[in-house]
Amino acid sequence: MRKLAAAALVLATFSLQMDAARIRGYVKSFALTYTLPDALAADENNPPLGLVANRLRLTFATRFSQKVSVEAAWDFSPTYSEAFSSGIYLTSTGRESGLDYRITDFNRRLIPQPGNPGGGFILNHNLDRLLVTVKFKGADLFIGRQAVAWGSARFINPTDIIAPFAFNELDTEDRRGVDALRLRVPLGMMDELDMGWVMGNDFKTENSAFFLRGKFYLLSTDISLIVSAFRNHFMGGVSLARAIGGAGTWLEAAWVKPWAFRVQNPADDTAYFRLSIGLDYSLSGNVYLFSEYHFNSAGGDNPATYPETVDSPAFRDGCVYLLGRHYIASGTTIQVTPLLPLSIMAIWNLSDGSLTLAPSIEYNIAENVYLVAGAHIGIGADPLKGSMAPVMRSEFGAWPHLFYTAFRYYF
Repeated sequence: MRKLAAAALVLATFSLQMDAARIRGYVKSFALTYTLPDALAADENNPPLGLVANRLRLTFATRFSQKVSVEAAWDFSPTYSEAFSSGIYLTSTGRESGLDYRITDFNRRLIPQPGNPGGGFILNHNLDRLLVTVKFKGADLFIGRQAVAWGSARFINPTDIIAPFAFNELDTEDRRGVDALRLRVPLGMMDELDMGWVMGNDFKTENSAFFLRGKFYLLSTDISLIVSAFRNHFMGGVSLARAIGGAGTWLEAAWVKPWAFRVQNPADDTAYFRLSIGLDYSLSGNVYLFSEYHFNSAGGDNPATYPETVDSPAFRDGCVYLLGRHYIASGTTIQVTPLLPLSIMAIWNLSDGSLTLAPSIEYNIAENVYLVAGAHIGIGADPLKGSMAPVMRSEFGAWPHLFYTAFRYYF
């Protein structure tokens, strides 16, 4: 009888867990065609190139009790391309090999095997989430692979130095997962203390990040203060957001001292400062406008020095990717119909006069089914062919002209 009772208890517990479990996910498909500037093209005829990228993401979530829950997500990404370009980003910042905050990882390529070119077809996979959440009476503990992101700016987040998105990425729905131990402590209705360890390869300090962040609501303003030690660098940052006269406004800034935690500093230890300040406004509920100014002291004023700039700690470790110093980023979304938003975004490099335009249109054709079409068009002086390497004359003049369509289905 006891055995039957124990078996019934286990079965009941299992049933409760299964009731709480759920599987969801999505399928995405991107079809792209793009043209590189002549100086960067491998073929002197410079024909348009094509790329087809697909993504299947499966997410499993369950709750073992009111206090303990688990989430896991796995991505499969079959891609075919005539040629891969470092200027095309689909799933993250495009610099995953150098900026992974993961203790260890498996070989992401399933097909073809390393060393086999594969004829342009690649199948990658990625265990992107493996997270256990434990809720205590006065805190929440997050253990495992998870998304870690900060900042209030719309285009460029100076304090977001873990796994940010670049402006020209097409798939920005899920932030890349990193291995972290994170503790959030509520301090009031809208205040909290957030601290954590983002773990790098083999738990080594030079590959990891540590942070302490306080979030407060004071004088009708959301205020976040953060200090972080990442890859032996120090960052101090602030983020402010509030409504002023019907408009949403924000300010986000970060000061970084490279190699602050290394005994012998390399020569490239110059501190840099980044700032984003902007506002957004909704007109009659159908038109949304926003604009942002970004300052990046790690960038350069002369396009000829851009290739040297990218070798600094700001670009190698700090997730800086814009090469100039002063930028204006603006955008608008017009709700043509409830199921048809039209958007256009632009970012203008004030240092060299180049800009990139990103128009897009999305149609919700059925429940959980979307079609998207868009482009990224770089406008500026093209690079010149040099004896050793192309000579840059503007930042966005070196970006490819890219046109894409996308299909998304959620289940």
